[in-house]
Amino acid sequence: MYLFDTNVVSELRRGERADAGVLTLVRDLDARAAPVYLSVVTLGELRRGVDLLRHRGDARQAERLEAWVRGLLDAYGDRVLDFGREEALLWGRLRCPHPENALDKQIAATALINGLTLVTRNTRDFRATGVALLNPFSEDSAA
Repeated sequence: MYLFDTNVVSELRRGERADAGVLTLVRDLDARAAPVYLSVVTLGELRRGVDLLRHRGDARQAERLEAWVRGLLDAYGDRVLDFGREEALLWGRLRCPHPENALDKQIAATALINGLTLVTRNTRDFRATGVALLNPFSEDSAA
């Protein structure tokens, strides 16, 4: 079972132009009917992206992104995981003594509480949390 980080979900928005490693992973997970989840934190990050575009005056792109986010909500339905009491308590622990990357640590706490492997390009910020990590991005596409 897997939890997709925001950077993976955003990459999938590119469709067939997405990173080859990400596409291969998604096809493999689909073929195995492996459960894939999103965090409400990812939805918040995507929502912020919509509103930043709108704030910058790009209403057209904001509308496109907003429609895509609504599609994600429909597609993932009950596979969007809330950030609740258990996650919050673990999140507090994960931030001590290193409080940086607060949102990433919320995502890590969600994965840990639910026994999920976190799929992300950003393994460096998650490594110290102890969450199982998978970076599907092709080496030659690393940012």
